[in-house]
Order: sequence, then structure tokens, then C-alpha cells
Amino acid sequence: MVVAELKIVPIGTGDTSLSRYVAAIQRYLEANASARGVTYELTSMSTILDGDRDTITALAYGAADYLFDQFPMEVHRLSIDLHVDDRRDKPGSSAQKLRSVRERLQSNGA
Repeated sequence: MVVAELKIVPIGTGDTSLSRYVAAIQRYLEANASARGVTYELTSMSTILDGDRDTITALAYGAADYLFDQFPMEVHRLSIDLHVDDRRDKPGSSAQKLRSVRERLQSNGA
């Protein structure tokens, strides 16, 4: 299982607002992620995904294709950032990573 951060940004749409594209990506993930064993969380800057590496990669490109299909007159180019934490020594998740940092903050440990 990997933890990944996904950002998909349309380029050249003529509008600085991206919220409708982000909403479309979230609709795509709603319809496709859980059936494939991937959990996700929207943040203010990206979407965090937990799941199988290959499945997350497929979902990222599926979301990109979905944007092209949903906005054919507006979206002709996308910048896709997929940042993957692929840890093999022990199981991990987005929640586990946050828990680890919070525990250190509470104990004042470095």
C-alpha cells in the first residue's frame, strides 16, 4: 500500500479558478476509488490517496481523462503531479503518518 498526493491542474482555460475541475475530479474518485480499494481525502491543495500503487496511478490518469471528457471545449492540457510514498518495510497510511507526527508533538520529541 502507498500514500500518494495527486494534483491535476488544467492549463490555459482562461480562468484562474480551479474549483469546478477539482469538483469533477472528486466526482470521478467518488465513483471509482472505493470499488478499487483506494481511500482518498480532499485537502485545500491536493487529494491524498491510500491504496495500491498501480491502482492509484490508473485512477490519476482516469481522473485526467475524465477532465478532458467533461470539459472538451476548455481543457486541452493538464499538469499532473503524483507524489508517491512507497514504503516497503512496514504498512503505512495517511492516517498513520499523521498519527506519528501528532504523537511526537504531544511528547515534545524530535
